[in-house]
Amino acid sequence: MSPTTIAMLIYPDFTMLDLFGPHQVLAGVPGVAVDLVAKSAEPVISDSQVAVIPTKTFADCRPAYDVLVVPGTRNTHLMVEDAETLAFLRSVSADARYVTSVCTGSLILAAAGLLTGYRATSHWAFRRFLKAYGAVPEDGRIVVDRNRITGGGVTAGIDFGLHLAATLVGEDAAKVRQLVMEYDPDPPYAVGTPDRADADTRVRAEQRLAPLVAAMAAAAERTVTPGRADHATN
Repeated sequence: MSPTTIAMLIYPDFTMLDLFGPHQVLAGVPGVAVDLVAKSAEPVISDSQVAVIPTKTFADCRPAYDVLVVPGTRNTHLMVEDAETLAFLRSVSADARYVTSVCTGSLILAAAGLLTGYRATSHWAFRRFLKAYGAVPEDGRIVVDRNRITGGGVTAGIDFGLHLAATLVGEDAAKVRQLVMEYDPDPPYAVGTPDRADADTRVRAEQRLAPLVAAMAAAAERTVTPGRADHATN
């Protein structure tokens, strides 16, 4: 029986946990084959300065994949204007059973026109930009709309990976994987979402993210076709 094939996009400054949270889940699931796909075979440097070696390139990857996964980045504003990457995503998604993302990866999918009319989530600070690209923003750790599966910010990638594993090979296998990984989150502080965080923590986080949010707003103004957001609920 042929394995379920997954293409996980990697590109400069991708968020490490966005990718390797779900990768850790999926690479350990029987019957799943994961490719790390980049523009070239050169090592790709993540946001945490870890060099990751692609297993495939845009030119030599499989002719079709069952699943496409796009991680996010602090430099989403650059990726939504990367024509070569957006074209690659459109090509792979044409035959994929599932088109998916973690964190701001959903904005990259949306910029490629792959979330138009779909409900989707993203990192809380960037989720509102989905509407500009024709998607329907929704607050959620995981949002599923037909064959689009999007995960929230960074750590949601692990939950996303387990959900995707259950979708692909069954809930029993996903449960085993969760236990093998001893995934039982119990964070020391109850500030993991804006509505749970105290006001001071929320303001500090917003200030830290403000330059990136401003850069994304400017990129959206440059790249969004007038009237595109009007189709978000079609």
